Amino acid sequence: MNNIKTTFTIKDLENISGIKAHTIRIWEKRYNLLQPNRTDTNIRYYSAKSLQKLLNVALLNKHNFKISKIADMNDEQITVNARELAFKLAANDEAINAFKLSMFQFDKVLFNNTYNKLLHKMTFSQIFKKIFIPFLNHIGLLWQTNTLLPAHEHFISNLIIQKIQLNIEKLEYAASNNDYTYVLFLPDGEIHEIGLMYLNYELVLRGCQTVYLGQSLPLDNLNYFFDGDLKVCFITSLTVKPYDDKVDEYFDEINNILKGTEHRLIAIGNKTETIKEKKFDANVTLYPSVIEMIKEL
Repeated sequence: MNNIKTTFTIKDLENISGIKAHTIRIWEKRYNLLQPNRTDTNIRYYSAKSLQKLLNVALLNKHNFKISKIADMNDEQITVNARELAFKLAANDEAINAFKLSMFQFDKVLFNNTYNKLLHKMTFSQIFKKIFIPFLNHIGLLWQTNTLLPAHEHFISNLIIQKIQLNIEKLEYAASNNDYTYVLFLPDGEIHEIGLMYLNYELVLRGCQTVYLGQSLPLDNLNYFFDGDLKVCFITSLTVKPYDDKVDEYFDEINNILKGTEHRLIAIGNKTETIKEKKFDANVTLYPSVIEMIKEL
C-alpha cells in the first residue's frame, strides 16, 4: 500500500471534480472551503479528505446550492447533503458523479443505492451503456493524468464486475442460438476485463453459447477447441496488451492458428485501429469498441 497516492495537486482536483483550478482558489480564499497544505516552495497540495469534500461541494453547487450556503455547512453536513442528493437524483450525470464519490470514498453503500435507484428507470444494459461506459471512460482519463489511485480503480471495477456477474447468473437458461460457440478471452498479460465480461452478458442474453476464459490467456490454449465438432467464434479485447509494437505480430499468430478452419475471431479495442487495413487468411473481424460490436449482434 506504500504506492497509494494520498496527496493531490490542484490540477488533480480540477481533473477529478471538473471544477477549474481558478474557481477552487477563489473558494479557498473567499469561503475557506478547503485548507491546502503547502510544499517548501509554496505549492498547494491536498489530502484525500479535501478531495472528497470538493466532490461533495461540486455536486451540491451543480444542483442549485449556493456556494455561500455550502460554506456555512460543516464537513459532516456537506457529506450528508451530497449523499442525499446523489440518492435522490441517481440518473446519468448525477449517477456518474455519485459513482465517482463512491470510488474516492470507498463507499459501497452509495454505489449500491445509486445503482438500485437506476434500476427503477433503466435495464441493466441501459445502465451499462449510458452510465458505466462514460464513467469508465472518465476513469481512463484520470489514469492518463496520473490522478487515479490503483486502490480506487480496483474498488470500483470490482463493484461493476459484481453487477455484471449477477446479471449473467440471472440469465441461466439453455442456449438457443447454436451458430457458434463464443469463446471469450484476454491476451496474455491483459487484465482489463469489464468490457469482455459485459459482452459475455449480451451474448448470453441473446441465447448464445459462451465459454468465458477471462484474463491473460496464451494463444496456444486455443488449440483445445480445435479437437471436436464445435464451430467457434473467439472473442478477445485489447486494452494494454499486447503493447503497440507487438500488435501486428500477435495477429499474425492468430491468423496462423485460424487459417484453413471454419473458426473465426473478433478482436475489440482501440489497438485494432492500428491494423484495420491488415489482410488476413483467416476469418478475423475488428471493432474499435464493445458497443460497436454489440450493434451488429
